[in-house]
Amino acid sequence: MTSVKRLGPSDAMFLYGESRETMLHVAGLMQFTPPPDTPPDYLRGLMDEIRDMVPHYPWNVRLRTPNLMANPMHAWVHDDELDLEYHVRRSALPSPGDERELGILVSRLHGNSIDFHYPPWECHLIEGLEGGRFAMYIKVHHALVDGFSAMRILASALTTDPDDRTQPLFFAIPPPARGPRPDPVAMQFAEFLATVREQYGATKVVARAIMKVARREQHELVSPSQAPRCILNGRISRNRRFATARMPMARVKALARASGATINDVVLALSSAAIRRYLTELDALPAEPLIAMLPVSVRAKDDVGGGNSVGAILASLATHLADPAERLAAIVASTKMAKQQLEGMSRNAILSYSALLVAPALFQLVPGIAGHMKPAFNVVISNVPGPEQPLYFRGARLDSTFPMSVPVHGQALNITCNSYAGSLCFGFTGCRDTLPRLQRMAVACAEALEEYEHALLPG
Repeated sequence: MTSVKRLGPSDAMFLYGESRETMLHVAGLMQFTPPPDTPPDYLRGLMDEIRDMVPHYPWNVRLRTPNLMANPMHAWVHDDELDLEYHVRRSALPSPGDERELGILVSRLHGNSIDFHYPPWECHLIEGLEGGRFAMYIKVHHALVDGFSAMRILASALTTDPDDRTQPLFFAIPPPARGPRPDPVAMQFAEFLATVREQYGATKVVARAIMKVARREQHELVSPSQAPRCILNGRISRNRRFATARMPMARVKALARASGATINDVVLALSSAAIRRYLTELDALPAEPLIAMLPVSVRAKDDVGGGNSVGAILASLATHLADPAERLAAIVASTKMAKQQLEGMSRNAILSYSALLVAPALFQLVPGIAGHMKPAFNVVISNVPGPEQPLYFRGARLDSTFPMSVPVHGQALNITCNSYAGSLCFGFTGCRDTLPRLQRMAVACAEALEEYEHALLPG
């Protein structure tokens, strides 16, 4: 049993926050349409092949100390006895299964904790969907990979060639080769001084940025003390509900062009409209605008992924505004000001600044505090860009890919979306007991696109 690497502070944070109710794993739901020549026992044959596959990093490691709180210095170690039949499981819906039945199954799977005595991931092959389709539900703990890494790794198991029938599953694909790493012992003195100088400069930059937020020097700049109390920010149970919405990316881009917004701004606007309608129906919409935390990837373009490397900004969702055009304009102004805060910051400075922004939310994880203190933000919303061309797995076309994320105490709802092959796929992951009938929010999100188009597009 050899050590692979020690967990950094960001990765370890996802272990210390793990509890019966706050399960810090992320997942993806992918639906496929097989080609006409697919045999009826396709998934059985795939399971036979899986037994002979060899897992590669990061899928072949587990925690050296499965008891999460027993060792504050966690490290990944190779699992020499990895059992693929434990990690890859075959399930079936009562045929013909529909979207509702699939949603119920993956909601239940997402509400089950990961066993840290094993490598922290699972893959469920789900058959029985209408038209002979099948799905994959893939779950991985956030301490192992972030959403950016997960998207890259999962995409590597797919191909643009519909005739390629040899592609292995994601865990059996070797990671890209890394270049030689510099020997820290041989680091030149000048490089050492440059590192110290960069860290010192980052500290000053972060201090100025935090003071700017605290003083609210610009009206559009959001502070952690600004979020109102809301039912989204109470305690949660371990029960999960997952709902989806899908829309054409061309319409989203047209709306962004017409309003001077980014794709991310439109994602926020659609989410805002959906939350606003859902809370209004429950007579629970705060008078003040809800605040969203937006994860920001700070990876270099050539980074192959693994672990967590994510910053954060806060932005207003302008849920207090009934007019769609005014709401989107307010969101654009808020995100623009938040992104200006990061301009000129190094990667380390962005991570430090982000940690200070979201630090108040960590108190919600303390037993007895969640739901009794003012939230630092009301909801987490993220957008992970995906492949633009259609992808295939052994001839089966990937129809859609929906992300599933992490509700925690004080954050009963998480909204994450992926772009894929001309579509924008929203995944709403929530606590089933705190937020009943979550599918209504997903329906409202899809209908909000027409609302914004009517308000902002000519004709």
